[in-house]
Amino acid sequence: MNDMELANQNIHRLGNVLVPMNSYGPLIEEKMQTFLEEEYQNGIKEMSTAEICKMIGKHLGEDSFLYWAYKNDIDVVVPGIMDGAVGSQIWLFTQKHSDFKLNVVGDANLLSGLIFKAEKSGAFMIGGGISKHHTLWWNQYREGLDYAFYITTAQEFDGSLSGALVREAISWGKVTQVAKQSTLHAEVTTILPFIYAALISKLQK
Repeated sequence: MNDMELANQNIHRLGNVLVPMNSYGPLIEEKMQTFLEEEYQNGIKEMSTAEICKMIGKHLGEDSFLYWAYKNDIDVVVPGIMDGAVGSQIWLFTQKHSDFKLNVVGDANLLSGLIFKAEKSGAFMIGGGISKHHTLWWNQYREGLDYAFYITTAQEFDGSLSGALVREAISWGKVTQVAKQSTLHAEVTTILPFIYAALISKLQK
């Protein structure tokens, strides 16, 4: 596609996904500033990313992943939250409220509490980057994951986080040497429905 033409039409491109500008920046700014202001007026002046995700989910509809996480009290940690529109809005909010803090140590306490108590630990990693590495990183403190399955389109040769195979993490102690682990090179939207269907079939049997 012609990205200059898309820019002139106020459309952002994420690979083969087109995002109209009015569905992204301005909308996220309006919602985030409203949500954060509501929390601030209720006396909350410090939040972890898990708490921010619950705050967002509380305000969204049933078609949202974060809504269902909020409804079922499931924590969602976003280690790279500042690298994006939501993080920019948190920063912008602090320009008006300098006493508001993003507490990433709170996320670390949440994750360490799960890791240190776990008798077994498993990870289903979809896509790479910081979220995949964060999952592996925290599990080194319990001598590694017992189960690890990673789906990616990235390749190992470039030395990137996304391209690293799960078994590479064994050398770091992030995956145990006897773990059931595998990396599947596939485009996740084509493969995940089959994995889900197989899981449902197995549970029904």
